[in-house]
Amino acid sequence: MDRQPHVYLLASKRNGTLYVGVTSDLVKRIWEHKNNVVEGFTSRHKIHHLVWYELHGTMESAIIREKSLKRWKRRWKLELIEKENPQWRDLYKELI
Repeated sequence: MDRQPHVYLLASKRNGTLYVGVTSDLVKRIWEHKNNVVEGFTSRHKIHHLVWYELHGTMESAIIREKSLKRWKRRWKLELIEKENPQWRDLYKELI
């Protein structure tokens, strides 16, 4: 899974604060979020649970999808998570 473009959603808890991101190294990036390596929104709001992600063929398509998801209504994002991950498991544990 290294060096492949992904779009991902993090949550502070079930139905909590959400964060949409894009990366070329999902495992590394989620580790950085979980360990507050970079100060910012996710560290301030304790958003550390990977609840959804999507693989892309190119970084360009991943960035387009990320920008699209950022414009989505919150309800739509919650439905996307619930469809793929109804228990809101932290999917990071399944990646490592």
